[in-house]
Amino acid sequence: MNINLEYYKVFYYVQKSGSLTAAAEALCISQPAVSQAIKQLETSLGAKLFVRTAKGVKLTREGEILSAYVSRGIENLEKGETMVRRFINLETGEVRIGASDMTLQFFLLPYLEKFHQKYPGVKVNVSNGPTPETIQALEAGNIDFAVVSTPFQMDKGLEAVEVKQIENIFIAGSQLRHLQKRQLSYKILLEYPCVFLEKNTSTRAFMDQFLEQQEVFPEPEFELATSDMVVQFVRRNLGIGCVMSGFAEEALKKEQVFPLKFEKEMPKRYFSIVTGDRKLISAPASCLLSMIQSDT
Repeated sequence: MNINLEYYKVFYYVQKSGSLTAAAEALCISQPAVSQAIKQLETSLGAKLFVRTAKGVKLTREGEILSAYVSRGIENLEKGETMVRRFINLETGEVRIGASDMTLQFFLLPYLEKFHQKYPGVKVNVSNGPTPETIQALEAGNIDFAVVSTPFQMDKGLEAVEVKQIENIFIAGSQLRHLQKRQLSYKILLEYPCVFLEKNTSTRAFMDQFLEQQEVFPEPEFELATSDMVVQFVRRNLGIGCVMSGFAEEALKKEQVFPLKFEKEMPKRYFSIVTGDRKLISAPASCLLSMIQSDT
């Protein structure tokens, strides 16, 4: 198409208003410029598009045919421009986040609440899953950013920033109270049933790596999908469990479980925000990221 798109825009406003003067005012250009644009369009198409009337201008039959297509095109372009402006101004749009149960419950939720209150028109879509699956979703471009817990593996094109320190603890139920005040060796885990998370979680991976360094390789009696269930199993004396401390907080306060103390403390780990190319992150997602990182 060799015809200047601006000619079609002028044509649209002339046919919409039925007046060269009104079209010039709407486009903030002079009336001679409007007349020249219509003349150029008619010459390019080889057809007369308007006829003058006492009240302004009227479409010819050729003009009516063209109008049906031009109107849809210009109106869609203007709608697109409006939506982009609303998107940039955070009046609409979507943020896609990947997070585990743990990062969502103990870190992300307050920020989502604050963001929603400030930008109610922006939809927040949270994909909830284990850390390895969340990183894969980010690498595939299915989410804008991830909030996950260490340890994890990622491609070189991703960037991770630590935002909160957390700790794993071993807990036991009432039937193991005789262990409560002792400084234990991790070999104690070989003597009692154990209740651990499944292997596809960062909490389990971190625990396994640490115990391997201690040359301890327990075989759990139960492998569960969620930390909440680990606490429930331990509370019912089904074994020694390992969870992020936040999950056991309520049960510890009620003395339904108690923490085990070991001769060597397990290292702390972190919640991290993982992003890809920052230039590709949408305005709503970038705003939420800034809100989180400015507070950490």
